[in-house]
Amino acid sequence: MPHSDCFIMMGIGGFFILLGVILIFWGKIEKGAYYDSLASRTDAREFLEHWPERPRVGSLKIGGWVALAVGLALVAAGGAFWFWG
Repeated sequence: MPHSDCFIMMGIGGFFILLGVILIFWGKIEKGAYYDSLASRTDAREFLEHWPERPRVGSLKIGGWVALAVGLALVAAGGAFWFWG
């Protein structure tokens, strides 16, 4: 595999790592804002019991972890191909 292909693979992996970190932090901020808005309401049952579950609150964090894993795998594969190529 040519070295330029390895660098492209590592660049895409770096992009996914950056995207994953951004999504994880964005998810934490959104979750905090969502529960802070619930805490200010007079009916705080949903806030206290976390029922019904809201999957959208954690979906950004889950997507961030997936993107981070894909990015690390791409960087590792690109580095291995570059080292042994």
